[in-house]
Amino acid sequence: MSYAYIFKYIIIGDTGVGKSCLLLKFTNKEFQAVHDLTIGVEFGAKMITIDNKPIKLQIWDTAGQETFRSVTRLYYRGRVGTLLVYDITRRETFNHLASWLEEARQHASENMTTILIGNKCDLEGERVVSTEEGEQFAREHGLIFMEASAKTAQNVEKAFIETATTIYKRIQDGMINEANEPGVRPGSFGNDASSKQRGGCCG
Repeated sequence: MSYAYIFKYIIIGDTGVGKSCLLLKFTNKEFQAVHDLTIGVEFGAKMITIDNKPIKLQIWDTAGQETFRSVTRLYYRGRVGTLLVYDITRRETFNHLASWLEEARQHASENMTTILIGNKCDLEGERVVSTEEGEQFAREHGLIFMEASAKTAQNVEKAFIETATTIYKRIQDGMINEANEPGVRPGSFGNDASSKQRGGCCG
């Protein structure tokens, strides 16, 4: 299938916050209550539609363990979208967000669009991090914010699509130069501006 763009994502956050579950729910509409810890990096992909254009999302799910942080750092490069995930039932995963964000901004593209996701919002009775705290952190650091549940699928697709929509708008507004941004790859769909920049259909 042809596409207008490929957007490359990375998912980061502490071990056990549900990064792999979010990816699996988004790409396969599946949920695994028990999921093996990610060793290194896992990969998923899915086609979405923005402004009547097919966009392919390529998503790298990273391990949260400190042991694999050096590997994770390699995958920040060439990623234009980041999902920064914490678990609303575990305060320490929220406390570590600043460290994750600092590392991402140090190693990733300056064009990176980041969404903060408070996962496991279906476990309202076990909540220890309020929605307001998540919103405040997002405001202070210029992030999109959303609470989600990989179990019930609440806001899972919306999180990925809203991030992609923001990236797409930044390309259209000229804030991201697709020719110089490795996290964005123009495709052959339609007769868009990117095709013309490359010299038309045969360029």
